[in-house]
Amino acid sequence: MAGLYIHIPFCQSRCIYCDFYSTTLPASWQMPYIEALGRELELRVTNYEIRNYNSELGTQNSELDTLYIGGGTPSQLTSEALRRLFHIIDQHITLAPDAEVTIEANPDDVCPQWISLLKDTPVNRISMGVQSLDDGILRTLHRRHTARQAKEAIKWLQEAGYQNLSIDLIYGLPGQSLSQFESDVREVLAMGIPHLSAYALQFEEGTPLMQMKAKGEVTEADEELSLACYNKLIDLTHNAGLEHYEISNFARPGWRSRHNSSYWTGTPYLGLGAGAHSYDGKRQRSYNCEDLKRYIQEIEQGQLPMQIEELDEDARYNERVMLSLRTCEGLSLSALEQDFGRERLNYCLRMVKPHIEGGRLQEKADKSLCLTRLGLFVSDDLISDLMV
Repeated sequence: MAGLYIHIPFCQSRCIYCDFYSTTLPASWQMPYIEALGRELELRVTNYEIRNYNSELGTQNSELDTLYIGGGTPSQLTSEALRRLFHIIDQHITLAPDAEVTIEANPDDVCPQWISLLKDTPVNRISMGVQSLDDGILRTLHRRHTARQAKEAIKWLQEAGYQNLSIDLIYGLPGQSLSQFESDVREVLAMGIPHLSAYALQFEEGTPLMQMKAKGEVTEADEELSLACYNKLIDLTHNAGLEHYEISNFARPGWRSRHNSSYWTGTPYLGLGAGAHSYDGKRQRSYNCEDLKRYIQEIEQGQLPMQIEELDEDARYNERVMLSLRTCEGLSLSALEQDFGRERLNYCLRMVKPHIEGGRLQEKADKSLCLTRLGLFVSDDLISDLMV
């Protein structure tokens, strides 16, 4: 399996908590950016023999299993820009017949006209950032949509035949109570959504949210409240028949995000666009610059605006532990020994022992380690203990 990620950084406005690369540059920048994406794809594919490209993506054929268009706000693309983007993709990339093709959308961008435009593309999965169904909280977050718009967007997409929908929610929000979050989850599940991602609010450096905290305009949610929200989330999704397949992700059987799962399993992927990341599945990661104008300029000059990071053995081991333990499949001890040797396996076994005895980790029949429900609530500290 190999995946392609395309970053669309355009936003009408910035949410106060977001630390992903984005820009509020006007729509006149969209077509130059799309053309630069096409040129980057040429530089990274056409100028290499196809077998080298396949090697970079870890596949033996020229078909891609997943395509993910994220942001930013991809649903902010004009119809001209969106059509041009998929024309460029079609020129250089062959999608597998059953490829998962995802686009992120903001609820207030979703309307019958946008859905009609989407019907002319290979998109078969929509990921929508709802975050909350409380209008007061949405205003605090500087979200553009209302709760009514979010519900309408879901209804329109479902009526148009888009069943593979993923909704994002956030808990621990300013002014949010446990009952409000519970109501949000129940309402989303009642709509028949097959995939739900839910995250605790993070106060990231450099965001307006952090600045508001410094000024005393908002405060972080009480830890007990955040834990109660997560506990309620696990119960509600379980009762609704969803798998808890990753710490923050829940899906009905057969509806997991295949693209995001590739990140957690170390599958190679190629990232295009300003701020996008790539991974060769072995020892190399690359990062494109987080500057749209510089990105376009360097691409026009025939240069790839990226930095390369070579992962040493410790970094690879730490990533394996961190990413594997986020999933319900857990950390395979046999694969750990095969890839890192007996000495590193013994180190891991020493470090996990107190967590197994404390009921935070369990060893499954297939000789893999996974978090217990108790372990989910202390996963950051637990994973940190296993790292070198």
